[in-house]
Amino acid sequence: MNLDLSNKNALVCGSTQGIGKATALALAKMGASVFLMSRNASTLQDVLSELDTSKGQKHAFFCADFSDVESVKSVAKDLVNQSIHILINNTGGPAGGPISEAKTEDFEAAFRMHLVCNQILSQAVLPSMKAASYGRIVNVISTSVKVPINGLGVSNTIRGAVASWAKTMANEVGQLGITVNNVLPGFTNTNRLKTLITKKASAQNTSEEAIANAMLASVPANRFGEADEVANAIAFLCSPSASYINGINVPVDGGRTGTL
Repeated sequence: MNLDLSNKNALVCGSTQGIGKATALALAKMGASVFLMSRNASTLQDVLSELDTSKGQKHAFFCADFSDVESVKSVAKDLVNQSIHILINNTGGPAGGPISEAKTEDFEAAFRMHLVCNQILSQAVLPSMKAASYGRIVNVISTSVKVPINGLGVSNTIRGAVASWAKTMANEVGQLGITVNNVLPGFTNTNRLKTLITKKASAQNTSEEAIANAMLASVPANRFGEADEVANAIAFLCSPSASYINGINVPVDGGRTGTL
């Protein structure tokens, strides 16, 4: 099985913590040169120092805030001069809450942060992927594209839009040696999960332990996932061996999602 990413360049968004950071570390270990992307230069520098360089890779980072489309556009201009073979679209999810109480601007902000920014970055890197006849775009979204999650109204809506965007893109670029897939993390030990548990506990006037136990009861694996377990699935989809996997949703959720 060919998992070697030597001489490949990867752009990993949201790469200072959680799934994004774990993915950057995994891709570097497979031989890729990694461009980190997030909004905090100091934290990016810390992660940069952790990346594997045993195959002579040269890593770097870009600063951009996904809540500010113009800052993403600015980075996209720089990306045109880079040869990017792998793009990992990943950023923090919208705040929780019932859809009936969501404000119009909540949907608009989430749409820009998730779908519009994905589009900007994809358009910036597709020319180099086409030139190399090799491209991997992986979007980190949510199992909610299969079964909507209660209490995540805005997120359910926007994640579904990203999934449809990705499938459409996959159909358009598949013949060029480029694949576009979505990885759907389940309950994963990240800061986002901790935040969701805290907010649910507060809203329901119960303990965080009770909320966590209720979540675990729905997972056949009987545990929360780890960021590197999700990263491993992402990394495989980026490899040469995943060349015929295109336009799909891959849940990494310990079996929780109630659909095939």
